[in-house]
Amino acid sequence: MAIEHDYFGLLESGPDGAIFWSENVDLGDMRVTVDLTAPDQEDVTPDALDAAASLVTSLDEIDRRARNAMLAEVDNRASDVTEFILMMTDRYGDEIEDVLVDVSGDAPVDIVRSLELMSMTILADEHGGTDPFAVLEYALDPDETDDVLLVNFASDGTVQSVTSAD
Repeated sequence: MAIEHDYFGLLESGPDGAIFWSENVDLGDMRVTVDLTAPDQEDVTPDALDAAASLVTSLDEIDRRARNAMLAEVDNRASDVTEFILMMTDRYGDEIEDVLVDVSGDAPVDIVRSLELMSMTILADEHGGTDPFAVLEYALDPDETDDVLLVNFASDGTVQSVTSAD
């Protein structure tokens, strides 16, 4: 079976009923991998695909919301964002400025601004639920895929949480 959508085209399911779509999207000077997936195409509604398309086509706004959510957690010492910033500051030491895109003197803000959006995974079967509908993955160093921050979005485009990959 297959589902057809104006944005995603023909989404064919595999033998197990799962669907998968992937494309690279340019966001400024970043190349972001966008994946749409669902374990069972029967759980994917046209509204879910419309919401997913909306997130992809407004990736610049979604990225801005994600970074604002990360910045909002900088002052919380127990947040995953603060832990990530401390880990990056410790790892790079005096060379931290070499990996930062913009150096304003406020290291936490500079680190969040310098994060690279690596991927967006859309879990199309989670539309309207409490679990994340989309997960954005950020890294300071694209080669260090273990040290990332994940920003979880609801299907309406609101940020649910910011977590580390641990």
